[in-house]
Amino acid sequence: MNTLAPDFVRTEMGSIQIAPEVIEIIAGLATVEVPGVAGMSGGFAGGISELLGLKNLSKGVKVDVGQREAAVDVSIIIEFGSKIPEVASGIQQNVKNAIESMTGLHVVEVNVHVHDVHIKAAEKPVEEEEAPVNRVK
Repeated sequence: MNTLAPDFVRTEMGSIQIAPEVIEIIAGLATVEVPGVAGMSGGFAGGISELLGLKNLSKGVKVDVGQREAAVDVSIIIEFGSKIPEVASGIQQNVKNAIESMTGLHVVEVNVHVHDVHIKAAEKPVEEEEAPVNRVK
């Protein structure tokens, strides 16, 4: 991926460039902050990096960045019982606000793709500890 155009921000001291990977990380972190999101859904490459022990903070995020605008696609796993439209709307707002406040780019769209539902495993009842038996010798 290329960095933003060299004239993204020009100051007296030089130019400021933001790599698309940085915007992907911002979007990923903003997404997992939303209640109801169980995790990000990465593709094949995301699974490989997890097997290798690498944490991919941009997993499940794709951005298209121009000079002043960005479009974002996020792929998520939603928690069972969550209202998908509410969670998706929360993601859209959170991602838009995070990117715009941190980078100054205008976010034109945030597309949310729900790839899976996470069902929490039924919690096992805590087994009562057996009382120690006093044995007389």
